Amino acid sequence: MLTALSIRDVVLIEALDVEFGPGLGVLTGETGAGKSILLDALGLALGRRGETSLVRSGAAQAVVTATFDAPATVADLLTGNGLEIDAGEPLIVRRIVKADGGSRAFVNDQPASAALLREIGAMLVEIHGQHDDRGLLAATGHRALLDAYARGGTREVAQTHGAWRAAVAALDEARDGIAAAQRDREWLEHAVGELTALAPEPGEEEALAERRRTMQRAEKIADDLSSVTAHLEGSGGALTHLRQAARVLERIAEDHPALGEALAAVDRAVIEGAVAEEKLRDASIALMHDPRALEEDEERLFELRAMARKHRVQPDDLAALSDDLQGRLERLDAGEQGLAGPEARVATARAAYAAAAAALSAIRTAAAARLDAAVAGELAPLKLDAARFRTVVAPLDERDWSAAGRDRVEFEIATNPGAPFGPLAKIASGGELSRFILALKVALAEEGGAATMIFDEIDRGVGGAVASAIGDRLARLATATQLLVVTHSPQVAARGATHLLIAKSSDGTVTRTGVRPLDAAERREEIARMLSGATVTDEARAQAERLLAG
Repeated sequence: MLTALSIRDVVLIEALDVEFGPGLGVLTGETGAGKSILLDALGLALGRRGETSLVRSGAAQAVVTATFDAPATVADLLTGNGLEIDAGEPLIVRRIVKADGGSRAFVNDQPASAALLREIGAMLVEIHGQHDDRGLLAATGHRALLDAYARGGTREVAQTHGAWRAAVAALDEARDGIAAAQRDREWLEHAVGELTALAPEPGEEEALAERRRTMQRAEKIADDLSSVTAHLEGSGGALTHLRQAARVLERIAEDHPALGEALAAVDRAVIEGAVAEEKLRDASIALMHDPRALEEDEERLFELRAMARKHRVQPDDLAALSDDLQGRLERLDAGEQGLAGPEARVATARAAYAAAAAALSAIRTAAAARLDAAVAGELAPLKLDAARFRTVVAPLDERDWSAAGRDRVEFEIATNPGAPFGPLAKIASGGELSRFILALKVALAEEGGAATMIFDEIDRGVGGAVASAIGDRLARLATATQLLVVTHSPQVAARGATHLLIAKSSDGTVTRTGVRPLDAAERREEIARMLSGATVTDEARAQAERLLAG
């Protein structure tokens, strides 16, 4: 519910603070007094476009603050947008428009976007006027209104639709996988063939690399041993020279016994040299390897590494890659058989949705008949007795089925006998449109709506019994929601629980618009003015008394 509106420097309004109560509140005033400015200011606070033309001449900025008792749904919306509001705390929305362009928005002094204000406004306030193009006039909302009136069937449809869409998504994913695999079949077959022929094993690359390093080291040692052997053996080797020296010493030691020890030492050297020669020969044999083995290991190692680079994996991952690609190829070969399960689940889920949607269609059709009858009962008193109203519940193409069901719902009217039905917004004239909206709102009153509804000159062009009927229905509607009515009709004004007067004043230089609540005497005088015009007569005052006593 709207509890207060504060306006600063908006067009002709310099400073204005207005409080609102529950029930039916009426706003009256002479033509041109500025009633539209008040609605424009409220619209600004609720996120409508911030035009610099709204800033009062000479002011730096316009500021509008609206205070509401907000329902829990608005608190949830704010929380979802990162804003905080304490339980029971009033909701305060503020909009600032600068004269040089630009605007700012706040919710309970927390910066917010104009888009968020529009979302909040749509939940809190409905404004119906001569050129309204929102609310009940938008066919997109008619289905939800009928469902609220029907009270049932929507939850199961939403649940079965979600299950159906999930099953379709799983089937699409399976089909996409098979289609992708089909596109890759040639590559898969080639890759699997290559990997199968290569037959990589985990850890094989490291084993080959280590064996290769061992054989390469052995070749180097063998080369060194050959050099050592050359120094010992051969015609110029140390061992050959030692043996020659031993033979010479052996020959001359017979004549020179003192050389015996030298001969013995040389003999020992020859023996040790022979032992060294034998050990070197054994080592050379141990280090010997087949050169082809090294070549084969190197070739295998290079093949593994080349294949790993090709598939952008580590060599040790080639075996797992081979298994994965083989699995993909096998799944591809399984083909359409792999889709049987997902397709069956889609068919089952679709059938469940179709059954729930058909039941909802029946509920809607029955509710539409009740709503049509309720609206028809409201039309004659509103001087729309020649008009007809109907709620169209029509099937949608399957591609348009949704969580809301498989029906299109639209409110249509025919304003004259024999005239074709058409959309509410396109068929009705301005005055008729407001009365149709009122009739619909009265019929739908039990289902609720925005916490605050505003009707702007709903009584334009009517008077007498029709105006009284409008006032009566507005009062009935105001028992379920806060209702604010801008009116020129004394019959409507007399039904208000509160009465606000909008008036202009001037000091000869500046013209200002103001709003003030009326007490009982002032209210009688204002209604009398509305009845008689510029000159208020005693007869008009008496008639005003009768209307207020009504």
